[in-house]
Formats: sequence, structure tokens, C-alpha cells
Amino acid sequence: MLEKIIIHTSYEEYPIFIGKLQKIIYPNKVLIISNTKVAGLYLDKVLQNIQAQEVYTYLVPDGEDYKNFDTIEKILESAFDFLLDRKSLMIALGGGVVSDMVGFSSGIYQRGIDFIAIPTTLLAQIDASIGGKTGINNRFGKNLIGIFHQPKAVYIDPSFLSSLPQREFKAGVAEMIKMAVCFDGDFFAWLEKNDLNSTKNLQKAIIKSVNIKAKVVELDEKESGIRAGLNYGHTFGHVIENQTNYKQFLHGEAVAIGMRMANDLALEYGYLSVKDYKRIELLLEKYGLNLDYKIIDIKIFYEKFLLDKKTFNQKIKFILPKNIGDLIIVDNISKENILKILSKWSQI
Repeated sequence: MLEKIIIHTSYEEYPIFIGKLQKIIYPNKVLIISNTKVAGLYLDKVLQNIQAQEVYTYLVPDGEDYKNFDTIEKILESAFDFLLDRKSLMIALGGGVVSDMVGFSSGIYQRGIDFIAIPTTLLAQIDASIGGKTGINNRFGKNLIGIFHQPKAVYIDPSFLSSLPQREFKAGVAEMIKMAVCFDGDFFAWLEKNDLNSTKNLQKAIIKSVNIKAKVVELDEKESGIRAGLNYGHTFGHVIENQTNYKQFLHGEAVAIGMRMANDLALEYGYLSVKDYKRIELLLEKYGLNLDYKIIDIKIFYEKFLLDKKTFNQKIKFILPKNIGDLIIVDNISKENILKILSKWSQI
């Protein structure tokens, strides 16, 4: 059964389809961008479902290591080689890395052309492909270069997850837990009671997560307020990814660790009860996401916070759970108290 969710932005609205991949009909040129791994699994299926004037493909290497300017330049060069114009369309076929890069490339190609997302990982289906945040990494941090560029449509086919390794699947579940903790206590309770390894339960959870993300984006498209709540766990997680050169942890795994660090801070300040702290720990443990990380140098780790996109005038903004189903955004935590929490994670 096909589920259709409409997301409303400041300029337009676009559909998110959840179910079997639909026919995509486009009157002009289409360039599908995927990576070498995903293309081998799903490119033929997607090509069979596209009707366009001309269809081209370009494959990028697989991995967060390649989410950089070099790859963006190659994507843009392929678009020029295929003579794409301002009426052409790019399609992102892949996980969050592909989605972010294609969104960015399409947003700057000839000052902006349309793109569609066909996400193939759980993380991309419920988060990265929705909401128009695009970007790439550099040596200073994650997603520090990018633009807001909304897709024209998102096609979420849960059957694409059948080939997803368990580790990638669990990394996507971390983003579900993040949304539930910050925005929907009932959804969190549902996740506690139900097993996402069930196809039926998984589709329900995807629909719920997409609805949460859509509502948050509609309320705060450019992340000036409540949308920052979707970054729960990310302030810490992005530093972890940067410190490990994007090799040790998947994004969702780093976010899960970041959530645990944020929970320590929230518990310290009394925003999170001991009971809810333990509930979050147990749900993360249920999916093998109660991961540890040892901070080697807490001062260097702290200094990376100053490059976070939410930091303003050297005030570090943290998104903390205010018990389950609510959040608080704070920027007045002293350096001393932040270092206190980081010190705990340097002793693991």
C-alpha cells in the first residue's frame, strides 16, 4: 500500500511516497547519481521506472570519505558533459552521503536545478533525504559547507532495505530513537514494545518518523528554532566522526554515542530524570547502539564544538532531552561543566 505525505515549505510543497517505487515521468534530461555499491543492487530497477527524454547515470565511490569538494566537482562535470540544462533533473539514488551531495550539486548547478531523492538506507529514508539540508565535509568538520535545497519529491521504497547490512539498519534506528526522544513520547513507548525487524512494524515506524520530520521542517525550514531539535546527539556525534576521520563509526552510530553524551549533560542539569535516562539507554541497547567511545584529548574535542553550525559568538548550543518527548535548547553551559562531562568519556 502506498502512503503519500505532503511536506509544505516556504516556496512550494512536495510529496513523499512510501511504498513500492512508482513510475517517474519527466519531460527533460535526467541524471541519476548513485554509488558503486547501490548501483549494482538497484540501478536497473530504477531505470525501469523512469520515463524521460534522456537518462544518464554517474557513479561516485562509496563512503563518507568521498563526501567532499572533489566528488562534487566530478558530479558537476558529469552534468556538463551530458549537457544538462536548467530544466534537467538530478536523482539521488543511495544513502545519506549521496543524498547530501546530489542535493548540494543540483542546488549550485547553473544556480539550481531540480532533484529527486530515492533513498536506499533507513537513515536516508527517515532523515537525510527529507527537508532540504545538503552539504559536504572538510577537515574542520561535518556538513560545514552546504545549502538548503528542497527535493521535488522523495520515493521511499522499504524493500530497498532488504539488502541493508544490520549495522547500517541499526544506524538508521538511532535516528528514529532521536526523533522519538525529542518529539514524541508515545512513539518512543511504541519503539520500546515493538520489534523493527518485523516488516510491518518497520513500515509503520518509517511512516511515523517521516511524519515527524515533515512537521518539524514545515515549522522551521531553515533551522532557526525547533528544527535544531533534530540535531540531538549530533553536536557530539559530528566531533566523534571528525576525530575518527569518518572511518570508525557510521553516522547513526556516532549520533547514538552523541545522544548518550547529551543525556549525561541533561541528567547533570536536571532536565532528564534518572528513569528516562535509563529508558533511553535500554532502547539503544535493544538495537546494539549503547556504544562507547574514548575521548583522547578533551580540550581538542571541546574546541571542535566552536566550529559547530549552531555555535554563535562562541556560545555552544546543545539540544538536550527534557524527559522523553520534549527537548530544550541551551547555550549557557559553562566550559567547566562541559569538560566535566567530556572527562567522563575520556576514562572509558
